[in-house]
Amino acid sequence: MGRAEERRARQRGHRAAPQRRRSAPAAGARPAKGRIRRLFTWKKMLGTFLGLCLLGIGGFIVLYLVVDVPEGNAAARQESNVYKYSDGSVLARVGDVNRESVDLAKVPKEVQHTFVAAENKSFYHDSGIDVRGLARGLFNTVTGRGTQGGSTITQQYVKNYYLNQDQTVTRKLREMVISLKVDRRLTKDQILAGYINTSYYGRNAYGIQAASQAYYRKDASRLSVQQGAYLAALLQAPSQYDWAAAGPVGKKLVEARWNYVLDNMVKQHWLDPAQRQTMNFKKDAIPKDPKGTPGEEGQKGYLVRLANQQLEQQLMKQQGLTQAQAENAVVDRGWTITLNIDKKKQVALEKAVKSQLTSKLNAKKRKVDADIQAGAVSVNPKNGKIVALYGGQDYFKHYFNNATRRDYQPASTFKPVILAAALENNATTQTGKPIAANTIYDGTSGRQVVDHGSKVGFGPPNEDKVDYGPITVQKAMNQSVNSVFAQMGVDVGMTKVMDTAKQLGMDTDGMQAVPAQTLGSMGASPLEMAGIYATFDNHGYKVTPGILKSAEQKDRSVDIPDPIGSQVISRTAADTVTSVLTGVVDDGTAKKNVADNPLRNGQQVAGKTGTSDENKSAWFTGYTPDLVTSVGLFGEDNKTKAHVSMMGATGLLLPPGRVNGGTYPAQIWAAYTFGVTDEAKFDLNTTQGAAVQPTDTPTFSQTPSQTPSNTPSSAPPTSTTPSTTPTRTPTQTPTTGAPTTGTPTTGAPTTGTPTGDATDTPLDEGNGGLGQ
Repeated sequence: MGRAEERRARQRGHRAAPQRRRSAPAAGARPAKGRIRRLFTWKKMLGTFLGLCLLGIGGFIVLYLVVDVPEGNAAARQESNVYKYSDGSVLARVGDVNRESVDLAKVPKEVQHTFVAAENKSFYHDSGIDVRGLARGLFNTVTGRGTQGGSTITQQYVKNYYLNQDQTVTRKLREMVISLKVDRRLTKDQILAGYINTSYYGRNAYGIQAASQAYYRKDASRLSVQQGAYLAALLQAPSQYDWAAAGPVGKKLVEARWNYVLDNMVKQHWLDPAQRQTMNFKKDAIPKDPKGTPGEEGQKGYLVRLANQQLEQQLMKQQGLTQAQAENAVVDRGWTITLNIDKKKQVALEKAVKSQLTSKLNAKKRKVDADIQAGAVSVNPKNGKIVALYGGQDYFKHYFNNATRRDYQPASTFKPVILAAALENNATTQTGKPIAANTIYDGTSGRQVVDHGSKVGFGPPNEDKVDYGPITVQKAMNQSVNSVFAQMGVDVGMTKVMDTAKQLGMDTDGMQAVPAQTLGSMGASPLEMAGIYATFDNHGYKVTPGILKSAEQKDRSVDIPDPIGSQVISRTAADTVTSVLTGVVDDGTAKKNVADNPLRNGQQVAGKTGTSDENKSAWFTGYTPDLVTSVGLFGEDNKTKAHVSMMGATGLLLPPGRVNGGTYPAQIWAAYTFGVTDEAKFDLNTTQGAAVQPTDTPTFSQTPSQTPSNTPSSAPPTSTTPSTTPTRTPTQTPTTGAPTTGTPTTGAPTTGTPTGDATDTPLDEGNGGLGQ
């Protein structure tokens, strides 16, 4: 045998050996892991990694060669948005683009630096892209986790001018390549000029020159560093940060963003620290009130803005856009947006506000008349559609939407939420009795709330400090007795009360679960309250009022969510609240202007009045089986915008001229609702409340009267004949006289008798909100 044959024989023998070992492995051998080790050697793993790197680099090179910088067409993409009523008729056409470019040399250097400090501190020495931010964005897009910040100024300029706001992998890859090429082709000053001239600042203003005029009525060349910092801060969320329209949260956020910008400028040595210390946002940066855009006069601007906001929210949810990106994708982008607004109901609501309130205001005679603001929202409870909205006297005159503002207390319109929480949680009183419509509480004014035998340090007075003595929950709701619902809130547990409020649709973020909240001392909007009461009307199914019917843009449309959600409280709890609230209308604080209104034509009505601390707001939120409407009046100083009292407004109310929820808010509600609805009765699944049994009425006599002094004026769904002696009538006379059940007055109260609905006395803790 030659050497070659011997070598081959030995090789065959070596190959065979492992097979013999596998056929009879030694005890404890791990052949499977051995194979894995051979498969995942460090050489193979390193090779795979290097191969992927080479593949990525090769792909990027191909992408870089294939993708070119397109022609800028941002201005060409601007088109008017068309807004329509629910019947398809045109409501407004908005879209005269307010864009004006300015040479960067005309923008003060320190103002230029505000944008760099706000968005991209490394701008002057980076390559045009943020690799980590871009990788994070690609990962979030692929995994559906939404968007994130971190784009460079160059990337944002590319999105604004060359691409769009779509959150897709393809668009992000193109953005990366184009940003790199733009950074090589243009100087940093050219890129910064393009960025500040193409960005959207809100108020329909594109570019820093248009924004400077829209917010400060001056050219960009005359902007101060403080004003520049505000415009730079706006880019993160233009509408939310617009001081004229921002709520408390928006104002807090934009001021924090403004400080962030200036502090960054100090860190970058672009602003002297001593000069920075002298800067104050409210003194140096507050913008002027906006001017209206053609097509948005009257109520149109309020409707258009709310439609835009709800569309932007959908784009943020569905496409993962930031708020700034969503606004840029909606404003003047050629959308056809159909609203749920019913033209006839919208006209009727505007007419009701004018006939019942604004026609009676005369600022020349009474200064307070210039401080009265009205807001209202009307919702179909069966489908959640906003069918009418009143945002203020005129969008051009009052930019802030009174229908959606959340900076005034809802006062006693919150009381039904407390009752709903009690019913839903099967709560009991301190003595262990179930809380129901006929449960008797102590209605003594200023009575200290008790929790398991201990006083909690909270004892709110009733209106005019009237003592009711023993009083049923039904009657306490009718007359809006503060002391009863303060105790009920503690009986239920304030955490449970606030949880129920959140489930019903109130934004409770940041709200403390404390007894003072029983007085409605938080902030809420007519839109929120309409949604909460619509949920009661809809038998406990969550109603999130929606203004959008459809939104289309060229060849695409946006999915509009169903305003009707899941059941958040039981039908029995919701229907019991409705039943109790019919008593407020038929036998309580809304009797005169709603129950006894000559326009009423058989409609059964449930509702609640509310009047806040120092008469700064007044409410009536009410509903029929087919329509829910919340009306709020707000005292807002005509010049400073501070919250002020409405006392004495119109000069038509008897002294002291208190504007209660049972006066003008109820009058507006009735004039509107009774004009657009027909006779209808509630379909209630409950055995409690005024809709199914007469309201028990305390009287002045020691012995109950033989029959109830008042019965509901609207026919209840089921007839219940009262006994000759009401079983739940208190046997004791209230200590300072019981409330009468007749028509509440709108002027001076008689001794011991509530006037329309209760108002507030400030708490020692300064919580306010004692209104009824």
